[in-house]
Amino acid sequence: AAAVAAAATAAAVTAATEAAAVTAATEAAAPFPRREREAGRERRKRGSLVAEAGQPDPSVPMSGVSCSGCGAELHCRDSAAPGFMPAEKFRSLSEGLDGAEGLRGAVCQRCWMLAHYGRALRLELPAEQHRLVVSAALRRPLRHGRGPLLLYLLDVLELPDPVLPQLPALLGPDVPAAGLLVVGNKVDLLPADSPGHLGRLRQRIAEACAQAGLRRAPLVDIRLVSAKTGFGMEGLVSRLQRSWKCAGDVYLLGATNSGKSTLFNTLLRSDYCKSRAPDVIDRATVSSWPGTTLNLLKFPIINPTCDRIFRRQERLKGEAAKTEDQLSTEEKKLLNKLKKAGYLVGRVGRTFERQKPSTVIDFDPDMLSYSIDEDPKPASKKCEQREEFTYNEVKDARWCYDTPGIVKENCVVVQFILQVLNLLTDKEVKLVLPTTAIVPRTFILKPGMVLFLAALGRVDYLEGEKSAWFSVLASNLLPVHVTSLSNADAVYKKHAGHELLRVPMGGEERMKEFPPLVPQDITLKGIGTTEAVADIKLSSAGWVAVTAHQEEKLLLRAYTPQGTTLVVREPPLLPYISTVRGSRIPGSAAYRTKKPPSLVENLKPTGRR
Repeated sequence: AAAVAAAATAAAVTAATEAAAVTAATEAAAPFPRREREAGRERRKRGSLVAEAGQPDPSVPMSGVSCSGCGAELHCRDSAAPGFMPAEKFRSLSEGLDGAEGLRGAVCQRCWMLAHYGRALRLELPAEQHRLVVSAALRRPLRHGRGPLLLYLLDVLELPDPVLPQLPALLGPDVPAAGLLVVGNKVDLLPADSPGHLGRLRQRIAEACAQAGLRRAPLVDIRLVSAKTGFGMEGLVSRLQRSWKCAGDVYLLGATNSGKSTLFNTLLRSDYCKSRAPDVIDRATVSSWPGTTLNLLKFPIINPTCDRIFRRQERLKGEAAKTEDQLSTEEKKLLNKLKKAGYLVGRVGRTFERQKPSTVIDFDPDMLSYSIDEDPKPASKKCEQREEFTYNEVKDARWCYDTPGIVKENCVVVQFILQVLNLLTDKEVKLVLPTTAIVPRTFILKPGMVLFLAALGRVDYLEGEKSAWFSVLASNLLPVHVTSLSNADAVYKKHAGHELLRVPMGGEERMKEFPPLVPQDITLKGIGTTEAVADIKLSSAGWVAVTAHQEEKLLLRAYTPQGTTLVVREPPLLPYISTVRGSRIPGSAAYRTKKPPSLVENLKPTGRR
């Protein structure tokens, strides 16, 4: 028996080995690698999600109810129009006892796909439509006898902001704006290259405002925040309550993808809104795709009375005296998550949070008693009533509005962002747009060397007497490849669309439809080995800060996709970024990366008394 068992075991092992060999041979002989086949299955799966999402019904009238995620009017008439909801879902919500009221709080198919699958459905919506919505909102009749405060949000990664020079024309002489507050967003993504880097960023924004000619609406202030991690948000709320109080409405303006909806959601859970607003107002849909918000969203602003301001200041003082060790487990968990996401972190709290009533349990003894011949009866589900504001709560309210992102006409920078994102797949967009703290990557190049940033940008060092430093600031998921000038074209032809350059992905077939890279020559003069002379902005993919010896002349050639304009930013955004690096890797042009520590705002450092 033992001999038979041993023989059976040996036969099984042999069979398994042969099966593994056959599988390996099959994989090797397959026309496409397994990874590409899996990617194809994933694309087909994502496509089926859209196909199976639901069908339109042109005979059903518009609802008159806005999507709680993007603000578009809900309907089931046209799947390519904003606010579309599958006909089956639309009818199930609108044909009940409440009629159209059953749609309140619902989201359109596009917001649903963005929130649950990270997929942006294409809409037949001209860019001018966003501008018309914003323009009409700003020209509303005066409420409470005073014009609105304009809170303009810009992405510090995109400086110089492409829409800021357009703002005076958008406002025009007939917009009664009472003030302008400019907010630089996404500062959490930028590493600190030197002490006082935030003050330098603020100065750059002030210079951009002056160049844009923002004179009609008085500039109230310039603030730096991260709507995602909460850095600077408590200070922004305090500034709004001190200077603007509750004098009029507030409009959030800015270019597409600047973070307005994220700021709207953060303000919604802060002391800036009425205490019941988070229970009544739905959060705006947030995604990496530009143009997510399609119409106006709003929440009521709380009246900052003297008593409320005092109570708020007491809360802030108490929180600032805490150390990280004194936080609750949930607070520590959230704080650690935010630290991984950005360099600058803040804690947004609420002073006037409404005490929710305790849950009342209906006890029915008859539901617990049944005979041996009967099955238990399921408890009847009561329809949950959606909370709404009363008339008295909002009759004199001032509102904070989230508006659609502005796309500048004939603006090459914004047009490029839209063109590239429309060409990229969902996975590629997530690789290109940075969502966590950017870790600078520095390389030392000699003349005759080339740096690739994925397959989206390229910088050639053509002429110069000495080596120069090239610091890449882009999404940490985008690869950087350094090669010689003689091999550069061959590297791009062979690896564009594949793993080495990663984006775009999809092989030769994908690259046939992607715009070719076109060159632009750049001449720079170094100012020192520790200070960059300029940033070469490679479209929405990121930028390269160039540092060279003093008075050293450099001839560079930079490439971006056809139809775009490359931006040379002088002075650079982070001039001392080349010093944020580790030791040089032996036998390589690269330095080891160095990630600066995160800074938590309004929290006492551990160990300090």
